[in-house]
Amino acid sequence: MDRQAFPGLDEAVAVIGRGGVVAFPTETTWGLAVNPFDGRALAALFALKGRPLDKPVPCVLGSSDDVVLLAARTPDSFPPLIEHFWPGPLTLLFPARSGLPAGLSDGRGLVGLRVSSEPVARMLAAAAGGVVTATSANISGQAPALTAEEVARLFAGRVHILSDIECPGGCSTIAAESGGVPVIVRRGAIGKDELAPFI
Repeated sequence: MDRQAFPGLDEAVAVIGRGGVVAFPTETTWGLAVNPFDGRALAALFALKGRPLDKPVPCVLGSSDDVVLLAARTPDSFPPLIEHFWPGPLTLLFPARSGLPAGLSDGRGLVGLRVSSEPVARMLAAAAGGVVTATSANISGQAPALTAEEVARLFAGRVHILSDIECPGGCSTIAAESGGVPVIVRRGAIGKDELAPFI
């Protein structure tokens, strides 16, 4: 997707730069993007969703090269998964870099990252510095929004809406490394049979 042919992108990036929230489509549901390095923006995001502070938010990357922005290292079992499933609905739990704002890593020091197969999501992340948050566009505990209209009803002017793409639903599959091999943490859009050769 040509950035010049996507006039809404620069405005969305400016909103994120000011600490605001941008709603954007992914290959599963609509997500909510803020700058993950901005502690105030993260706090506002959690408040907007009513999300518990001890439930970290995942992020989407502009490309697999951007893993280094948030991850301390790449587990040995991840490169085949990255090569085969990224871009796509597979969130991998990486060891988090030290000093990240609260709300990004869990109690085990892991941070969830993926490269989305939705071009709008990838371009937004790339244009905003390589990474943005990607928590689902919903009130915590409720169903996530699948359309721009649903986002508008949910958040009533409190987020900047990017694009009008309808998302198919579902959720990303989440995998981590345990004992040197990948394990499924949450089942999602990538099925067990697809992952079987890698687990």
